[in-house]
Amino acid sequence: MEENDHSIVRAVLSGDKEAYGALVVRHSHAVFRVAFRITGDEADAEEVVQEAFLRGYQRLETFESRSQFGTWIYRIAVNCALNMMTKRKIEATHQIAEDADPTQQQVQVADTAADPERLLLSQEIEALQARAMQRLTATERTAFVLRHMEDRSTEEIAAALHIAPNAAKQAVFRAVQKLRRGLAPLRTIA
Repeated sequence: MEENDHSIVRAVLSGDKEAYGALVVRHSHAVFRVAFRITGDEADAEEVVQEAFLRGYQRLETFESRSQFGTWIYRIAVNCALNMMTKRKIEATHQIAEDADPTQQQVQVADTAADPERLLLSQEIEALQARAMQRLTATERTAFVLRHMEDRSTEEIAAALHIAPNAAKQAVFRAVQKLRRGLAPLRTIA
């Protein structure tokens, strides 16, 4: 399968620009998944996917055939997602909050069979989880997502974040510790 990716890359570099679509189709699901887990927003994740594949296309001549295309585009996507999170954070600090209810920022689809108490409890848990994830730095959140949701190795996390493997371990550790503290109230709910 990877040999196929390499032959497609060679075809694109030889002038067959339409061949890049096969790479997009093959890798877009994994790129979307990691983008969504980092950004927490479907629209932002879609934007990250588009940006990652656009950057990949523009820089395809820098792709080294000794690595896998999937890993290369995945790293580009992680960088795009981190850039977006940084941009959003800067925008949020410049914007004045106007009595906004943080639970209204999420679209929630309720199970029609669930009773009101269960729905309220689910909303409280989701809000607590979202607040706990927001307290993480971008590096911690990405490291946590890559390790515990994407099942990536410490070396892969370090490569994606451009940090030393030991720093990647520390980022995952700090994220887990912060999340445990942030989610501690769930122990009393359950």
